[in-house]
Amino acid sequence: MYNGLVCSDKLNEECGIVGIYSNDIQDISKLTYFGLYSLQHRGQESCGIAINNKGKIKYCKGMGLVSEVFDDDVLKNLDGNISIGHVRYSTTGESRASNAQPLVVKYKNGDIALAHNGNLVNARTIREILEEEGVVLQTTIDTEVIVNLIARYHKFGIESAIKKVMELIRGSYALVLTMGDMLIGVRDPYGIRPLCIGKLKKGFVIASESCALDTVGADFIRDVEPGEIIIIDAKGMKSIPYDKWCKKSLCIFELIYFARPDSIMDGISVYLARKEAGRILARESKVDADIVISVPDSGTAAAIGFSEESGIPFSEGLIKNRYVGRTFIKPSQELREQGVRLKLNVLKENIKGKRVVLVDDSIVRGTTIRRIVDILKSAGAKEVHVRISSPPVKYPCFFGIDTPERKQLIGAKNTTEEIRKLINADSLSYLSIEGLIKTTGKNGGFCLACFNGDYPMEVPLE
Repeated sequence: MYNGLVCSDKLNEECGIVGIYSNDIQDISKLTYFGLYSLQHRGQESCGIAINNKGKIKYCKGMGLVSEVFDDDVLKNLDGNISIGHVRYSTTGESRASNAQPLVVKYKNGDIALAHNGNLVNARTIREILEEEGVVLQTTIDTEVIVNLIARYHKFGIESAIKKVMELIRGSYALVLTMGDMLIGVRDPYGIRPLCIGKLKKGFVIASESCALDTVGADFIRDVEPGEIIIIDAKGMKSIPYDKWCKKSLCIFELIYFARPDSIMDGISVYLARKEAGRILARESKVDADIVISVPDSGTAAAIGFSEESGIPFSEGLIKNRYVGRTFIKPSQELREQGVRLKLNVLKENIKGKRVVLVDDSIVRGTTIRRIVDILKSAGAKEVHVRISSPPVKYPCFFGIDTPERKQLIGAKNTTEEIRKLINADSLSYLSIEGLIKTTGKNGGFCLACFNGDYPMEVPLE
């Protein structure tokens, strides 16, 4: 699936989730809608909202953007005091309506609705066990494995059931679910996927990013800790900490690209981290040039930091058409450059005759950056020096990011000089892994597997 033709060379987002518990049931569906709207960047394939009204769950979900699936009439029919919502980009399971979330299932004691961001590395094994025992699964997503296991162990109580499930599943997950009179949030023991908590005047919000809290008018409380279970009901919020040790491994690409720049994630300002990446990149890879430009919008913060550190003026060089939505058209080879021009156009007055530093967050396959370099040179750029505010992507992700096979990753099989030649740049430099860690202001606690192959847990063989 193409989220705009120019983005086909990017790592694709996982999913976004939001859950709301409110003592004031008026307009909870609209609040959920706004929360999902603010997380739309995390998934544009499908979306859904489930509302719990005294244990009975209504839901609506479908293919498309939040604004396409929901309208006033739909939202008015979703009434209750507990809600969960989901926006999806498929990393496990096919792109079809039945795989849209939240998943709503009936079990012995009522209804469960669950939304999941992440990816289980052992979902196939658990799925086979469930099917051998006669369980009929309706979707191809690993979220259904989680909800079936929770229903299976619920006789031991919800806390024990979730703890039991966490012992069985392996991988990355941030969950919001509702059943009975509860809203529940769960973060995987490694903290690979983000999750945070906010406070409303009459309730609580759990969401993938703090920008969703801002949108619905909730005050940020804190991030959910790795392995922590949060249970919210009429009595308030209860925290159940994880009782085993795991090395914290927040996905570093959340800070590089996935998260919205106005989010705060595990105490780190996403915008400031990206800007600092540009500063460090300028120190690590000095260059003589006339202007610094970015690939909008993913490279803008880093480009500003690069400009401030290097003293080279920042300017606009590429104009983004913000009204190009999703497209399912896969262009022919002859039309690929035209596809780039559909999304980005060169501001020739700023480019012609100049030595340009082009800053972006990452290179995956190398196809799009090559086309951008070419259109800059066609517009009259004297030189194009590419600077990337992350290290070379060399290994696939198994934890909820849609990376191609390793053989398709340009950084896995080529040196920096070889990549420079392939993308037709006058020079190319990446941010070092050490520099990337410095941008966070922390000494560690991140999954860097896509750069160094050091996965936080055992992963399937390619």
